[in-house]
Amino acid sequence: MLKIRLKRLGRKKKAFYRIILIDNRKKRDGKAIEEIGFYNPLNKQHKIDIIKVKKKLEEGAQITKTIKNFIQNNYK
Repeated sequence: MLKIRLKRLGRKKKAFYRIILIDNRKKRDGKAIEEIGFYNPLNKQHKIDIIKVKKKLEEGAQITKTIKNFIQNNYK
């Protein structure tokens, strides 16, 4: 099953995240099938390709609770 979730990058105390499509059996920071966006909590920058997210959800991908809340709060 495919999931849309966060992949942590950066260094200690300076994290930023990529929003990726990945098999749910892979590691959190494993190789992604597709990158859909990014989120930088330090300076509150974010970008998500909503069209790709909707397309992948229609194809059967699951979305994590964190990403679901993030989309609802920022992309109404």
